[in-house]
Amino acid sequence: MDVIGRIDAWATTRPLRIAHISGTQCLTYADLKTQSDALAVYLSNHLADDRSPVAVVGNKEPEMLVSFLGCIKAGHPYVPLDVSLPGPRIESIVDASNARFTLTPDVVRGALSTATGRLRNRPLAPSDPYYIMFTSGSTGVPKGVPITLGCLGDFIDWMEQEQRFTDDETFLNQVPYSFDVSIMDTYLGLVTGGTVFSLTARHIAQPVELHRALAESNVSIWVSTPTFAQMCLADRQFGRRTLPKMKRFMFCGETLPPSIVAELFLRFPQADVWNTYGPTEATVATTSVRVDRTMLARYPSLPIGFAKVRTRIDICDPAGRRLPDGERGEIVIIGPNVSPGYLNRPDADERAFYRVDGIRAYRTGDAGHVEDGMLFFDGRLDNQIKLHGFRIELGDVESHLAALPEVQHAVVLPVTRRGRVESLQAFVVLTHPTDASSFEISNALRGRLAERVPAYMLPSRFRLLETFPMTVNGKIDRRRLAELE
Repeated sequence: MDVIGRIDAWATTRPLRIAHISGTQCLTYADLKTQSDALAVYLSNHLADDRSPVAVVGNKEPEMLVSFLGCIKAGHPYVPLDVSLPGPRIESIVDASNARFTLTPDVVRGALSTATGRLRNRPLAPSDPYYIMFTSGSTGVPKGVPITLGCLGDFIDWMEQEQRFTDDETFLNQVPYSFDVSIMDTYLGLVTGGTVFSLTARHIAQPVELHRALAESNVSIWVSTPTFAQMCLADRQFGRRTLPKMKRFMFCGETLPPSIVAELFLRFPQADVWNTYGPTEATVATTSVRVDRTMLARYPSLPIGFAKVRTRIDICDPAGRRLPDGERGEIVIIGPNVSPGYLNRPDADERAFYRVDGIRAYRTGDAGHVEDGMLFFDGRLDNQIKLHGFRIELGDVESHLAALPEVQHAVVLPVTRRGRVESLQAFVVLTHPTDASSFEISNALRGRLAERVPAYMLPSRFRLLETFPMTVNGKIDRRRLAELE
């Protein structure tokens, strides 16, 4: 699929159509093409023709979309990074990606005012990386996931066939661009000639501003994590009057509770609710299902759906053997939407990626089973969790916490309520005794940790212990720690 060609075509057929809204800033399709072309010229003048990655740092500014398309037109994959990430983490991702250049909104504005020359056509091959998304790594070092043009095109093609969007939709963009759910709303909106409506960090932080923005958005396609929808539903005014054009809720990134669906049915009786599932390594989403009232009444935990076209889902035992329907095992994704592998991490590739009949396959580490032809998610098989839609390796948080000079040992565990991860709790053994109170120590640790990891990875509680309980083989007994919580 010619993703860029599809987007640029709207600059000819509907040049004044609004492509992107962020706060008071609007970007037409004509603007998007003109500015991304100019940025591509600028990048071509400043970078070698080596298809090296370009880091793009910002929040929801129009320059972010200009950067994404400009990078691709110049022949370089982009690495999206949200400005809310701690500086050291941004630096570590830029280093790990081998990015030769970093774009920010200010840099883009300066580039557009100075770019000269003609745009050279450097189209990507289907096997070329389109973007590189970084996820939490168990060692504390984020893992880069290159997604090729072929992977992205396959995802878009499936979504268009299944959802049949019209060319006048407005897509909600809630999640940061550094989180791959944003690919769903951004690219489905742009290739179909719709409008991408971004909620900025200011909107998310201020409920009054959020309600006002949604009421003015004309959103018809809602894409978000379930947690964000739950936050909006806490406002009793949030309903059909706020979003009269709402047609479809599309959820991804974490488990969708039946209670949220039931409430959406009450407040938006005209809208469909879709549940989707997929790890970053398999291009945003791999399964989907439209949730109806019959399904809501039948299943205590909602299904995550049917596999997309051209992709197969296997449930496997620890030896990799395919299990029959109904048995619980590891979810394995086999298809053209699977990433070629982690960036410069052959050690991680060996565990996760392989081939089945010559087709790329990915071991997700997620447990699941098939029932009534649909896939159900049964939690994680390893030390990785989903919290508010963000994938977190608990070892990532632990390694950064243990690196603090006042911490001797650290364990981080999820706090689960009604089968859903609600927060993180840290158990800490200090290096030296202190006269400070637990409250003071916890605040100090949280503040120091916030300099190393994103806010969504911060434990909400810290518990100080003199020693950790051990198993018979000398390892930390995480089960007993969980019982302490």
